[in-house]
This record gives sequence, C-alpha cells and structure tokens, in this order.
Amino acid sequence: MSLERTRIVTIAQNVPGPLALGRLHAAGAAVVKVEPTNGDPFLTLSPEWHAEMHEGITIERLDLKSDSGRARIFELAREADLFVTSQRPSALMRLGIDDTSLAARSPRLRFLHIVGSIRDPEQPGHDLTYQAQAGLVADEMPRTLLADVMTSERAFAAALQLLERPAGSSRYVGLVESLDSLVAPIRHGLTTPTGQLGGAAPRYRLYPTRAGLIAVAALEPHFENRLYAELGAEHGADLSAHFLERTAAEWEIWARDHDVPIVAVKS
Repeated sequence: MSLERTRIVTIAQNVPGPLALGRLHAAGAAVVKVEPTNGDPFLTLSPEWHAEMHEGITIERLDLKSDSGRARIFELAREADLFVTSQRPSALMRLGIDDTSLAARSPRLRFLHIVGSIRDPEQPGHDLTYQAQAGLVADEMPRTLLADVMTSERAFAAALQLLERPAGSSRYVGLVESLDSLVAPIRHGLTTPTGQLGGAAPRYRLYPTRAGLIAVAALEPHFENRLYAELGAEHGADLSAHFLERTAAEWEIWARDHDVPIVAVKS
C-alpha cells in the first residue's frame, strides 16, 4: 500500500509511536512529529536510535501548553489525514488537543492513540511494567523492549486501517494488549519450565558446550531422529554430556554439515 499524498502529524514519544511512524514514512507518508521544547524524552536514553527511527521525518519542537504551540498543532493537523498520540487521554484534554477539539478544525483527520492499556488508558507505565503485568518478566531484566516493538507493529496496522476509514474515526492500541499473542505460549504451557518448548524436551533446549552455549531446536521428527542418530545417543535421552565434547562454534559447523537446527547463542 502506497501512502503518497498522506499527511500524518504525531506527538507520540519514546518507542512505539516513532517506530510505527517510521514504517508509515517508508511507505510514502509525509510525517511531522511535534516534540516538547527539550525534545523527546527518549533522546536521553538513545540519541542514535532516536535518529534512526526519525530518518526522513520532520521534527518541530513546541510548547503545547502555550497558545502559540496549540495554534501551531492545529495548523499542522488541519491538512493532515492522521493524528497519532501516546499521551494519556486526560493529558490530551488538559492540553486542549483531544479528538473533539482537533476534529472541529480538521475535517480530514483520523485519530490513533497508543496507550498503556485499552482497559485502563490512564494507567502509567513503560515497557518493563507492561511486560511484568503480562507475566513476561522473571528474575532478570528483559533482553529487549517487547511491548514497545509489538505495539509499534499493531499501531502501524491500525494506522493503515484508519486511513481507509471515514474522517473522524479513531482507534486505541494498548501496550498490554499488544503482548497477548506473546503470552499465549505461556498460558498454554508450551514455554513454561516443564513445557515442551520451555526446556523439558531434550530436542529443544539450550546446552552448555566446551565453550559457549548452543540452542538446539530439533523439533520435527526427522530433525530429532537425525540428531540422535548422528550423536549415537539413545532416542529421547538428555544430550548434555554429548554437547560438552565441542565448542559452540564447532557444533554450529557440525549442525550445518548434518542439516540439524543448532546455532551458537550470541551473548
């Protein structure tokens, strides 16, 4: 779908909105992002990723609490097709840039709101708390920003759908709800410690080697049969002792030669 001649204004900050808007821009949309006068808060965390996400996107810095700032956001929205936010509804109301106020001045506009949870859009939080709420955090910090990235995908899809709908249409995308599909394997017991994809099955597990870890994913019967046959192991037995015979890099080469899904785990 080409978005040429589509104009988008966004005040969405941090990660989910900018990631989604970057994809919309790549599809041809002209995007203007309005940041606070001191910039998006994410700039202090990763200026490099902020720059990457906003490549080709016009950034204006405005004080939306001022009359001039609000006048400018209304001016930008007047010619736009989509307005994207990541602020809580109460904050938008206080600023006077809620859907009703904008729609009265912008007859073409649709509205996409990224919130913590559709069930409780006023709930404060960030990726860590949303992952914790969904049951995806154990005793270590998450390796990546699952809620943010999954939400960006949903926001991108929602934006495409909204642009096909009449002006005035709105849609909410929640970070908590965006994790639902990631929670399903846990809910069904697949990736719990006793689950077949959580370490209980020797054919699908992490193993220490002479140097480094490997990931073994011989899930299909033909891969499993070949793995045990090539290792000379009893079918279904634990393979820990076998994998200590080589390094992770050596097992990765061995796996390619024997057409078995094994890779070294990157640190």
